[in-house]
Amino acid sequence: MEIIVQPDSQKASWLAAKLIKKIILEKPRPVIGLATGNTPLFLYKLLIKMYREGSLDFSRVVTFNLDEYVGLSPGHPSSYHHFMWENLFSQINIRPESVHFPNGLAADLQAHCQDYEQEIEKAGGIDIQVLGIGVNGHIGYNEPTSSLSSRTRIEILTEQTRKSNAVFFGSKDEVPFKAITMGIGTILEARICLLMAFGQKKARAVAQAVEGPLTAMVPASALQLHPQAIVLLDQDATTELKYLDYYKWVYDHKPEWQEY
Repeated sequence: MEIIVQPDSQKASWLAAKLIKKIILEKPRPVIGLATGNTPLFLYKLLIKMYREGSLDFSRVVTFNLDEYVGLSPGHPSSYHHFMWENLFSQINIRPESVHFPNGLAADLQAHCQDYEQEIEKAGGIDIQVLGIGVNGHIGYNEPTSSLSSRTRIEILTEQTRKSNAVFFGSKDEVPFKAITMGIGTILEARICLLMAFGQKKARAVAQAVEGPLTAMVPASALQLHPQAIVLLDQDATTELKYLDYYKWVYDHKPEWQEY
């Protein structure tokens, strides 16, 4: 893992945007895995800004979203389909046919999960997967005890996750109990995994994922197995890291060719 600490979430998001831009410029058909929630919002604003300034073209980009609630239509204001179109896709020149979401209304959800895996494979795999982390250590909707080799599937959400997501629905009672999520095994096949975590409330989960044991009880700890996992943090998310000074020293002494 490469742990990068920035003074605040905006500076961390800027580094994430630079990395994604680099991949889009280098690849003939870049495939980007995307996440939802508050964490990547400023990242998406920066990507929109780059597009409007003419430094980034999304016409060749293919995207796959991590997850979607079971039972919500794409037009539901709390669906991830709606979130992504409102906060990114409608403001860039991405081709609608290049955008992929799990379908929470599929007639055969299990078959759809297998189809989603095949779509990722047909696209050539994901070049960079953007991730957030839940306070319980989940990535995507892979809740604690998820298999570290799991594939895209239906997951039952924990009460903690539903409570955390209530802000997007009005109350916890309105949050669905199930979601379709890329599995941990699916996520680990991305060529780069980019985990972003901001705020004090994420500090414990970050420390467990980065410095704790590899365990299904902290699904994000599976990123320890990845050959190119980048963890972007603001200062508040680092308060429980034991090797914080070392991570900062390593970043400050990166060779020029490794910089973003």
